[in-house]
Amino acid sequence: MPMKPKKPCKHNGCPLLTDDKYCEFHAKLHVDDRANATERGYDNRWRKASKRFLNAHPLCKHCEQKGKLTQATVVDHIRPHRGDQRLFWDEKNWQSLCKRCHDRKTRTEDQYPIYTF
Repeated sequence: MPMKPKKPCKHNGCPLLTDDKYCEFHAKLHVDDRANATERGYDNRWRKASKRFLNAHPLCKHCEQKGKLTQATVVDHIRPHRGDQRLFWDEKNWQSLCKRCHDRKTRTEDQYPIYTF
């Protein structure tokens, strides 16, 4: 069976060819790189579910609490799921936000994990 051709290592300036994203020398440097959106669960199923949720909840929850009416464009996980599929798909953990409020929340609240014991 034919094999896929090797591709260049994605590490900046590396000339080596590899079967993975990074060559064996640079793979260990990129262990903690973030997975892409599809790998994190934001696939076609998510897009359909979030579109349905936004149709049912069209206004930004944070703006509404401030007395403003702003169209929501993003479905946010109230409590970050961090890969937990049960929490990811729990609609009680979803809220509609405008992009501005979502970016602010993600930057301030969700950026660093909170560990509870």
